[in-house]
Amino acid sequence: MRITPTSIPDVKLIEPGVFGDARGFFFESWNRRDFEAAGLAAEFVQDNHSRSARNVLRGLHYQIEHAQGKLVRVVVGEVFDVAVDLRKRSPTLGQHVAVTLSESDKRMLWIPPGFAHGFLVLSEAAEFLYKTTDYWYQAHERTLLWNDPALGIAWPLDGVPTLAAKDAAGTPFVAAALYA
Repeated sequence: MRITPTSIPDVKLIEPGVFGDARGFFFESWNRRDFEAAGLAAEFVQDNHSRSARNVLRGLHYQIEHAQGKLVRVVVGEVFDVAVDLRKRSPTLGQHVAVTLSESDKRMLWIPPGFAHGFLVLSEAAEFLYKTTDYWYQAHERTLLWNDPALGIAWPLDGVPTLAAKDAAGTPFVAAALYA
C-alpha cells in the first residue's frame, strides 16, 4: 500500500497493492497497522454506501461539531472527489484537493476531520463507500456552496449538475462556519 500526501499534506491519496489473476482481484482496503505506520491513526465508527447517477454532485458536506474523518473509495464507476480545508489555523484554509477515484484504479482518499467533502459522478453511475471517524449528526451538518468562486473548484461538469436542495443552497465560504 502506498500512502502519498496531496497538495494539502494532511489529505492522503492511498493506492492499495492489488493482487489479480484470471479469477479476479484482492486488496486490503483498510489495515489499521499500515495506516498507523503512515501516521493515520483513525478509529472508524460508521461505514456508508451511496449510489448516484451521472452528473450527480453531492456536497460539500461537513459537521461543525463531531467532525468526521473519512476514508473514501469508489467500487462502481468514477467520481471527481473534492476536500476543502475549513480549519481556521491551517495554512491551507479555503484550499482544496481534487482527485478522480474509480473502480478501476481502486485508489482511496483519506480526508481528516476539519474538511468539507463532496463528489461529482463522472460515469453512468457510481457506488461510493466511506468510513467515518464519528457518527452523522443532522443538527451539526453544514453544506459549503459547491460552486463558490472563492473556492476555485474546476468541477468537470457535463451540463448542470443534479443537486439535493441542501447542496444547491449551500453557504458561501466567506460565511461558512469554520473549525477552530
